Amino acid sequence: QVQLVESGGGLVQPGESLRLSCAASGFPFDSYAVGWFRQAPGKEREGISCISSLKTSNGGIYYADSVRGRFTISRDDEKNMVYLQMNSLKPEDTGIYFCATPSATYYYCSGYMVGYDYWGQGTQVTVAS
Repeated sequence: QVQLVESGGGLVQPGESLRLSCAASGFPFDSYAVGWFRQAPGKEREGISCISSLKTSNGGIYYADSVRGRFTISRDDEKNMVYLQMNSLKPEDTGIYFCATPSATYYYCSGYMVGYDYWGQGTQVTVAS
């Protein structure tokens, strides 16, 4: 079955960095986009980034305004891994971070950030002094 497992969260001070990982299994990973979401206490879930399958002709990468310039998404299809490098972290980045993938192959990443059918369990990121 499809499985997504996040790791790499933790407690850091403002301005520091974390690298989150998403390990995927149970599906042909290289044909699927993967998105990163986060949810802070009392707030709605926010889609923050997505990376398309490298096999998608018009594939691309999306970043929400809140993270653009600070976060970098990448993937390693040989290892079935997606990463989110988070630099210059701010207290407002605190939340539970999830990776997710849609059921459709060759999904095109955009700010729409809907249609994700499979989710990991989440990893906690806390940015505080």
